[in-house]
Amino acid sequence: MKTFIFLIALTLSGVASAQGKRPEGKQQMRQEDRQRMREDMNQVYRDRNSRPERPARPMSPQEREKLRKDVQDANKQMKR
Repeated sequence: MKTFIFLIALTLSGVASAQGKRPEGKQQMRQEDRQRMREDMNQVYRDRNSRPERPARPMSPQEREKLRKDVQDANKQMKR
């Protein structure tokens, strides 16, 4: 019985210590890679902000009425 408890305790301690370790094959990103990724993302945001936005297309009266009804129906369903 003592051997059984010892084996369980040993197994649980092994599981607990393994949780603090990094998984095999996973490495931290190098400083240069992080800097390159940061610059790439900044470039994407700059490109996105420099593009002119599409002008908003005015809604036809039929589209406006359909949208109004859809919103009213959705509000009624939320109240239920």
